[in-house]
Amino acid sequence: MSFAHPIVLIALAIPILLIVFQWITRTRALPLPFDHQKMADRRWLGVLLNSVNTLPYLILATLILIAAGPRAFERPKSERELTNILFCLDVSGSMVAKFGAGDRYDAAMGSLNEFLDYRDGDAFSLMVFGGDNLRWVPLTTDVSAFRNAPAFLHPSKLPPWFNGGTFIGKALKQGQKELLASESGDRMIILLSDGASFDLSNGNDVKIARELAENNITVYAIHIGGGAPPAEVSVVASITGGETFAAGDPDALKAVFQRIDEMAQASLVRLTPDPVDNYKPYVITALSLAGLYLLTLFGLRYTPW
Repeated sequence: MSFAHPIVLIALAIPILLIVFQWITRTRALPLPFDHQKMADRRWLGVLLNSVNTLPYLILATLILIAAGPRAFERPKSERELTNILFCLDVSGSMVAKFGAGDRYDAAMGSLNEFLDYRDGDAFSLMVFGGDNLRWVPLTTDVSAFRNAPAFLHPSKLPPWFNGGTFIGKALKQGQKELLASESGDRMIILLSDGASFDLSNGNDVKIARELAENNITVYAIHIGGGAPPAEVSVVASITGGETFAAGDPDALKAVFQRIDEMAQASLVRLTPDPVDNYKPYVITALSLAGLYLLTLFGLRYTPW
């Protein structure tokens, strides 16, 4: 319980003093002949009359409380914490290799777009990489740009200098810069690639992974195609708290995305309740006291005889 104008509560001293005065003072009665006769003790009647005469002061106290602006806190609510997810998609020349009914790039893009439906409320970004990298979609909760991306980013439509090579380490560093621009929420990189990267060798995998971990960025790596995922990529995922998956066919790729969604569930954040006006109980109390006092005026009042 709190008040918007607590200084007004000082005025409560007035009704408190009036109530004390009501109970400690004795009104001088007018003596009449029958007062000297033996009569039954009716102290309870004096208590009742004092209680009735206290009602106006209680009404005044309630009005002072209303003037002070009583406030109550809403019930605490929970809000889904935002997760910032960056897709780091390999668009090197090898991604055009046959994979199911299409190629590896088509399967990756299709599963990526399905994953967006699982994570309603999160922010997403898309970066493509090969010999170089390009941020295609900045962090956003509007996923319409992802739906339109497949036709523009197919490796066959990119210049040879861009998709010649697989620089995963360079892409992860650039993805880290993108995620660090977000001020709140968890950070995650989902790496989709079909090959190894020489810029993760010679201890660079551990160095990059530790830097990602220090910035609370988790990496989930998906190896598309045959064979086992590169050891360096597995090291990066492990150190950051993520995991590495191998997807040998389109169905396995979809299952991997579902597994990642289960592993990286969004957490709920307890929100601080906001104060709201709480006049109702005080108004009801004031009206009830006023109605009771009005009823007492029809018969319960002090007379000197």
